[in-house]
Amino acid sequence: MMVYNKLVRDKIPEKIKNNGEICKFHVATDDEFVIKLHEKLLEEINELLSNPSAEEYADVQEVLDCFRKLHNLKLVDIRDFGIYKRCKNGRFDGRIILDFTE
Repeated sequence: MMVYNKLVRDKIPEKIKNNGEICKFHVATDDEFVIKLHEKLLEEINELLSNPSAEEYADVQEVLDCFRKLHNLKLVDIRDFGIYKRCKNGRFDGRIILDFTE
């Protein structure tokens, strides 16, 4: 028996059953969902850092999209804030490391 206790994509239980295995799952409460979503984001970011690929980036993006929906944020607002911050503070293209200020 493998114990996971982690957030998985919606079709995973069905895939496990179709593979002839038994699985037990439950639907998260609101509070549990937020906690498990935080854990999933950290998991996916670590996987992206270990394997920078389009697949891992897509997994991170999926979790971020779930956060966006959870907090009722609109893509257009996120895009607009991104544009604003790039115009105001720039990007990270210059690879600038701030050592200190006085």
